[in-house]
Amino acid sequence: MHPVILCGGGGTRLWPVSRNSFPKPFLPLLGDRTLFQQSIDRVSDPNRFAAPTVVAGEAHSSLVASQASGDVRIVIEPCARNTAAAIALAAHTLPPDDIMLVCPSDHHISNVDAFHSSVFAASRLASQDWLVSLAIEPTGPATGYGYLQTGDPLTGGHRIAKFVEKPDLETAKQFLASGQFKWNAGIFAFRAGFLLKELNRHRPEMAALVEKSIDNGQNTETSFRPAAAPLEKITGESIDYAVMENTSRAAMVGADMGWSDIGDWDSLAKTICDANDGLGKEGNLARGPADFLECNDVLAFSDGPRISVIGLDNVCVVVNGDEVLVTSRDKAQMVGKLPGALFQGEA
Repeated sequence: MHPVILCGGGGTRLWPVSRNSFPKPFLPLLGDRTLFQQSIDRVSDPNRFAAPTVVAGEAHSSLVASQASGDVRIVIEPCARNTAAAIALAAHTLPPDDIMLVCPSDHHISNVDAFHSSVFAASRLASQDWLVSLAIEPTGPATGYGYLQTGDPLTGGHRIAKFVEKPDLETAKQFLASGQFKWNAGIFAFRAGFLLKELNRHRPEMAALVEKSIDNGQNTETSFRPAAAPLEKITGESIDYAVMENTSRAAMVGADMGWSDIGDWDSLAKTICDANDGLGKEGNLARGPADFLECNDVLAFSDGPRISVIGLDNVCVVVNGDEVLVTSRDKAQMVGKLPGALFQGEA
């Protein structure tokens, strides 16, 4: 398998720690290794995986180079056009029969053995020209994830009967009760040539522009820079919208691997609790100096100043540099809409 690690997005829901100049994948939020480094670590066995390809923007290519260890090739995007174009760029740099394992750079996986079992089951289906998503058993009616409906059985997995993007709470509860739906982890396995064939079938204009960008790109020993002009004409779409929801060859493989997308401060707190890393009394969690009095389920995250909290439940208090964030945990998904997160560095 050929790992392809995607380093897009700014992680604005983890502002103010995650910032445009130093976003979520490159932060040591869980342990000493950054989320990006942990993504590389999971696919570092040379007996199982080829050397990774990392797709990143120009602004973060130096972070990739400084944090990656071993033989890593970087595809440097001249402009961000979402995951369909990013994956297609990587696919063009690989032999058509290579199985791509596409992974976000900012997710947490606690059970690496289970991850390996699932991706190799996905690889076997991908070698038969299925486009495979890893599917996570829901632990609650989450509204921040896409859902996959389980279809007919395949050897090692199932067809995907239906994709549903981020449902409302009532629909998510119905999905959970039905037992037919899984979370979409955003981790995929494709044969590189078949992925490009299906992109050309369902998004021919995008496919042609990506190919033109590749044909006019600049190659070095450690990186590839696609040409900017063709990519700038692309309307960005996720791989789900552009291909997975349209193909007749969409499949899923279950993955019980302790997965979290660390999508916001509440998600990070839950992941820390699950790992029993720093769990304090009454469910309070501290990263940096903090004191709690008569509090429950409070996350305090500081890069220096002491955080003192009295009489509050289910909140996150984050201090980073010259910024302070206070949010209830159930509203943590809204952090990315704050002016500070949206307009970093602007007056």
